[in-house]
Amino acid sequence: MGKRLNNLFYITHIDNLPSILSNGIMCHRIIEEKKIEYTPVYDAAIVNRRKDKKIPKDGRNLWDFANLYFQPRNPMLYRVLSEKTFKEIAILGVRRDILKTKGIILTDGNAASNPTNFYTSGEKTEILKQISEDIYREWWTDTDGSKRRIMAECLCPEKVSPDYIESVYVASPEIAKNLKANITKPIIPEPRFFFRPFRQFLLSGNLSLAEGDMFYSEMQTLTISVNCVGIMGKGLASRAKYQFPDMYVCYEDLCRNKTLQMGKPYLLKREASRDRELADEPETMSDLNRQTWFLLFPTKDDWRNPADIKGIEKGLEWVCNNYKEEGIQSLAMPALGCGLGWLDWQIVGPLMCRYLRKLDIPVCIYLPVEEKTPDELTTPEFLLGS
Repeated sequence: MGKRLNNLFYITHIDNLPSILSNGIMCHRIIEEKKIEYTPVYDAAIVNRRKDKKIPKDGRNLWDFANLYFQPRNPMLYRVLSEKTFKEIAILGVRRDILKTKGIILTDGNAASNPTNFYTSGEKTEILKQISEDIYREWWTDTDGSKRRIMAECLCPEKVSPDYIESVYVASPEIAKNLKANITKPIIPEPRFFFRPFRQFLLSGNLSLAEGDMFYSEMQTLTISVNCVGIMGKGLASRAKYQFPDMYVCYEDLCRNKTLQMGKPYLLKREASRDRELADEPETMSDLNRQTWFLLFPTKDDWRNPADIKGIEKGLEWVCNNYKEEGIQSLAMPALGCGLGWLDWQIVGPLMCRYLRKLDIPVCIYLPVEEKTPDELTTPEFLLGS
């Protein structure tokens, strides 16, 4: 995450904030018994599954506890945001000293998942160390258990007092501004919690710039900068290799067969749903619609060499000439050849914009991740010459 998390977190609908900030975060059993009206963010299948899940050696079920996450940017929130809009969701920051209260139970993963273990407050020192090693991830998979572990929970008997609620996190400054009139707690815009760019702005027509994590882009096609010898050792390519192993297998085959060449990107039209890969309990979702294609874009022949600006330009020409025929409906692209390719955004940015502004589909260019790009190098005047 870049910075350590000082709170525990609770995901809720913005409409529930006045009640929660007055009465606390209540467990589902109390909400049901007292017939408290609220706006749900989880579907009935998830809620009922937790009702039936008993805690080993305790006898109570998950409905008897208010649940807090150690990491809010997790598969459950990803699922919630697949079914709601980011404008509807808030994340409450709860003081960590709630871990000192009597009767809490900690889990080493999603409490409703069968492999998850439960720990009493007397065992918290050992398990907190393990949790801290599991939750600071950019991504997760089912294969190694990280999808379950990143959802480690603190279960609080019956309710969390409003006194423990320290802050409210929302997805944008605009949402924070709208809430400030009615809420006294600090309201903090934190787009990254909500899988959104730190900042994003329109350059022209369908072309925009963003600073953030391209792999959570809502664009249909994501561009991966690659070499032509089959090595994905660092940077975005390395991340893609482990998060989407099917893409890496295809990439290796293309390099082995000498199919992937400078100036001629390859479009991998995956049928796999990104929702299924990233969302919690995808089998209960009614619509798995976020298929992700990958555009493997060569920026250098060999991974040891600097990026080839002429080869990149030829690749951009290929995109302009072939995107409609290939069926690309929207496109996210990193700063090609910057960072590990050693090219300068001052050269690459205007080149990319000159070609990509011609596309009549949504296109988002993600700024270099190695360091912050000066504001004067992100303006339409600089990038588009207008």
